[in-house]
Amino acid sequence: MEPPVLFTALTLVVLAVLWAATFNFITRERETAHQTAAALAADVADTYEAQVVRALREIDQTLKLVGYELRRQPPQQVLDDLGMQGLLPPPMLFTIEITDAGGGLLVRNNDSDIPQAKADTVPESVRSAQDMVVGLPQRTGHDEWQLRFAQGYRDNQGRFAGVVSVLVPAAYFVSGYEPSVMGNSGVLGMIGTDGIFRVKRTGEAISAGDALDYSALAQEDVDANSPASVQSNPWDNTRRYTIIRKLYQYPLAIVVGLSEKEQLAGAHETVRLYILRSAGASLFLIIIFTLLGWLNWRLQQERKRVMEERIEHAKQVEYLAFHDSLTDLPNRAYFSHLLTENMQRVHRYERHLALLFLDLDRFKTINDSLGHDAGDELLREVALRLRASVRESDIVARLGGDEFVVLLPEISEAEQVVPVAEKILTAVAKPFELVGQEFRVTVSVGITLYPGDGRDEQTLMKNADVAMYHAKELGKNNFQFYSEALNTNSLERLSLESSLRSALEHNEFRLYYQPKRRMSNGEVTGMEALLRWEHPELGLVLPMQFIPLAEENGLIIPLGRWVFKTACQQNVTWQQQGYPPLTIAINLSARQFIDEHLLDDIKLALKETGMDPRLLEVEITESMVMRDLQQTIQILQSLKQMGVRVAIDDFGTGYSSLSNLKQFSVDTIKIDGSFIQDIVRSQEDQGLTEAIIAVGRSLGLTVVAEGVENSDQFEFLRRHFCDEFQGFYGNEPLTAEDFAQVVWKQANQPVPD
Repeated sequence: MEPPVLFTALTLVVLAVLWAATFNFITRERETAHQTAAALAADVADTYEAQVVRALREIDQTLKLVGYELRRQPPQQVLDDLGMQGLLPPPMLFTIEITDAGGGLLVRNNDSDIPQAKADTVPESVRSAQDMVVGLPQRTGHDEWQLRFAQGYRDNQGRFAGVVSVLVPAAYFVSGYEPSVMGNSGVLGMIGTDGIFRVKRTGEAISAGDALDYSALAQEDVDANSPASVQSNPWDNTRRYTIIRKLYQYPLAIVVGLSEKEQLAGAHETVRLYILRSAGASLFLIIIFTLLGWLNWRLQQERKRVMEERIEHAKQVEYLAFHDSLTDLPNRAYFSHLLTENMQRVHRYERHLALLFLDLDRFKTINDSLGHDAGDELLREVALRLRASVRESDIVARLGGDEFVVLLPEISEAEQVVPVAEKILTAVAKPFELVGQEFRVTVSVGITLYPGDGRDEQTLMKNADVAMYHAKELGKNNFQFYSEALNTNSLERLSLESSLRSALEHNEFRLYYQPKRRMSNGEVTGMEALLRWEHPELGLVLPMQFIPLAEENGLIIPLGRWVFKTACQQNVTWQQQGYPPLTIAINLSARQFIDEHLLDDIKLALKETGMDPRLLEVEITESMVMRDLQQTIQILQSLKQMGVRVAIDDFGTGYSSLSNLKQFSVDTIKIDGSFIQDIVRSQEDQGLTEAIIAVGRSLGLTVVAEGVENSDQFEFLRRHFCDEFQGFYGNEPLTAEDFAQVVWKQANQPVPD
C-alpha cells in the first residue's frame, strides 16, 4: 500500500477509535451520573421518610395518650400531668389544643397565635375518624404555615366529647433539607392523598396549600423501592429525579426531588472536557500522520513500528488469557497450572504447601445495593490488599465472583499459615470507601495443606472449600483448617446432645459471675450469673455451643431451674458469710420465658433459698417481649408483684418503643455490646448509645452498658451519664471464689474463711 493511502487509512482508523472511545466515555459518564443522582434521591427519600414517619408516630401517640387521659381527668390537668412526666412533645414547637364537642377551645399548652379551629362545628372527618386526621395548612399571626393533626376523643360512655389537636410548624417537616446535598432547586415536601401540599420546600423557600392531581402524581402501580425517575414536576415545570412514596397508615406521601440540571452539571462539564481533549488529540494525530504520509523515507520505520506493536499485542493477549481482567490477578486456569506445578515441586523435595480459599462475606448485598460498578471497585481493592498481605513468592488468584485463593508454596508446619490468615482477615476488614460512603466487609477463609489434606488439585480445592464454609457457619470473618472432623459434624452434634442430657445429673454445670460496676466510682453493685458446662472430655463448653441444643430438646427448662436455685443459694451464702447484699441477674431464654411454670419455679427457688426477691433480677431480650405483648405484660407484672427486678437485655437491637417500656415496668435496660464495641469511632453507635441513655434516664431506669473493654469506651459512657457497666474493663466472668475476693478487696477487708 502506498504511503499516502496507508497513512490516510491509519489516520481515519485511529480517529474513529478515539472518538468511539470518547463517546463511550461520555455515555458511561452520563449513565454513572444518572445512576448516582437516582441513588442519592433514593437515599434522601429513605432518610426523609424515616424522619416524617417518626414525627407522625410521635404526634399520633401524643393524640392517643391525651385522648385516653381525658377520660379520667379534666383537660388542663391532663396537659399538666403529661407535661410533668415528659410524655408530651416540647411546647415551643408543638402546640396541643383540646376543644369540646362543639369545637370550643378548652385549653392549650402554650400562648401560640395559631388561629383556633371554627367553634361552631367539628368536621365530620374528625368526629367519625378512628385515626389521626391531617388538616389543611393554615397561616399563623406571623404569616407562617402551620399543620393541624387532630383526633376525636370520647367520654367514658363512648360518646364523642371533643377533639385533641397537635399543631406543628410546617417548616418542621422540611427542616431536613440540606442544600449541600439537594442543591438550590431540589424539592422536599409532604402531600396529602387529597392532592394538597401540606408543606413544600425548594432551597430556602417554604410553601404550602398548593393543589395537584394526586392520582397522576403518585401512581399506585409504581414499586415503592423503584429508583428515582426523571420527570417534570407540575408545580414549577422543573425536571427532577423525583420519588413520591405513600406513607403507611397515613393519608400522606413524601415528595423528594433533585434537580436534573444541578445533579448532572458535573457530568456535563466532564463531557465538555472529554470533547476538548479528543479534539486536541485528533488535531495532533492528523498533523503527525500527515507528516508521516509525506515522508516516504519513514515508511520502513513505520512498518517496523507496526510489527512491534503486533508483537506487544500478542503478548498482551497471552497475558489476558491467564489473568483476571478486573483485578489483574492470575485467573482460574492459570492458578490451576501454578498449583499443579508447585505441588509437583514440593512433592519432589518432600516439602509442604498451603492453600487458602477465600470468600467475601456480604458481597452480594453490596453488589445488589450499590451496583456492579461499586462491586468491581470493591473486588479490585480486595485484590490489592491481598497482594499486600503476602510475600512476593506467594500466589494470589481470583477464581471468579468474590472467590479468591492464596497459595503459600513453601511452609514447614501449619502454624506458619496462621499469621498470614490473620493478616488477611485484618486487611480485608478495614473500611472501604464506595460511592462516597464507608463500608465494611469481611472474609471467610478455608485452609488445606498439601499433601495431608489432598494429593491432587481437585481434592485440595474441594477440602479448602469445605473448610471455608465451616468458617462461615462459625460466624464468618475467621479462618478454619480442614480436618476429617468437618465431615462428621452431625455425629458430634448427636454426641454433644447425648452428653447434655446427663450433664445435669452428673453435676457438670458451673456458674460464673461477672460483676456490674457503678460508672461513677467503679463500685461493684451486683453481678450477672453466667452458665458454663464443664464437660469431662471437651473441657469448658461455652453457652453458644450447648444452649441452642437445650432450647431444641427442652432441657433448657430443668437447666433453668438449676440456675435459679444455685444462683440464689450462692447469693444467700455470701450474705451469711458477711458479704454485702448484691443483686444477681439471671438470663431467661425464649423458651423459658413462655414456660407456664416459670413463675412457680422462681417462687420455689426464692422460698427454698430464703433470698430477698428484691436482690433477684431477670434479664429478657427485646425480641422475646415483642412476641406477645399481652402475655409479656402479664408475666412481668407477676414478677414485679413478687418483688423481682426486670431488665431488658441487648437493648437497642430490637423494636421496643417508649410506650412499651412504660407498659413493661422494667427496672433496667442494658445497652447491647455491639454498640459499645466501635463507639469511639462510629458516630452512628455514639448517637444510638446517647439516645438509649437518655430514654433510660427520662424513665428513671438503671442503664447498664455491656461489653466495655477499654478506657476510651468507659470514658465516653461516663461522660454521657451511663449508670453502670459490665465487661473485661471491669472484670471477666469469675468463679464464686474469685468474685468473693473482688467484693472483699473493694471493702478493704480480708477474705473470710
